[in-house]
Amino acid sequence: MTKQENQLVVVNEKMGSLLDEKMDACPKNFNKTRFLQNCMTVLNEVPADKLARVTPDSVALTMIKGAFLGLDFFNRECYAIPFGDKLQFLTDYKGDIKLCRQYSIKPIRNIYAKLVREGDNFECRIDEGSPIINFEPKVFSDAEIKGAFAVVVYDDLTMDYSIMSKKEIEATRQNFSKCKNSIAWEKASGEMYKKTVLKRLTKMIELDFDNAEQVKAYAEGADLKKDAIDVSPEVSDPFTKKDTKEIVQQPGHVDSIPKEQNPLTKGSDKEQIIQIKKDIEKLLNPPTKIFKLSVQLMKKPLTELTLAEMKDLQKKIGSGDV
Repeated sequence: MTKQENQLVVVNEKMGSLLDEKMDACPKNFNKTRFLQNCMTVLNEVPADKLARVTPDSVALTMIKGAFLGLDFFNRECYAIPFGDKLQFLTDYKGDIKLCRQYSIKPIRNIYAKLVREGDNFECRIDEGSPIINFEPKVFSDAEIKGAFAVVVYDDLTMDYSIMSKKEIEATRQNFSKCKNSIAWEKASGEMYKKTVLKRLTKMIELDFDNAEQVKAYAEGADLKKDAIDVSPEVSDPFTKKDTKEIVQQPGHVDSIPKEQNPLTKGSDKEQIIQIKKDIEKLLNPPTKIFKLSVQLMKKPLTELTLAEMKDLQKKIGSGDV
């Protein structure tokens, strides 16, 4: 057995154990066997030298984020991208659309993106506070692309949209894409333009996930980090974790620290955090909205808030800053 094959065996075992532990954080129709098979197929395509730079723990903990969201790596709904000695989780626009359709607070009727070419009739305006977009493309036009737009139409017929000029899209490509010179950009630039504007639009759609693991995974998969960072190994809810020790990953290494040294899990703090969480949930409908509001108001997943931050979150929600 090669080194890569041995590493993949370890990764598969670790992912299986994590899924058994956190199955409640996965969607109801989640198929564990198919997910693991697809993950192994995708990981086999990663160059051996790149895969060898990351630990099996890092690989497993990155791939498991796709399981929490119900996204398929094999169908390119999300990616695990090697970057130096780290692995980063990234959702694709197809995955973003899937999540928006499933978790949008306002039910979605349609969501799409279009290219605007030279000679097309494109109008975007606000009429009495409501956005109006009129688009009449020239049939079979191969004229130069001027930009792209994406639209989401909700069941109540309200809409949101995003518009990007060709210059804006190219700037995004140059400044943020890790694959700015890929074949996709060179040979299918139109599709990449639509993908870019759709990605921006999906960030505007308000989602209501079922649990904290999904909120955290979605936040981490929104964009690739400019600098390589470790993928957090924290996949358990600190409100229910019963282990005597927890793993905390710092850049470059993994340490084991006694649980009592973690300020989030000190006895008195933990009890107060649990109580505050319960008090906040009583104010919300549905109670799970607390996870989304933590990211919106505190810019951090609920599982990472300190006692002081939990009190601040309670104050913001109680005062109506929602």
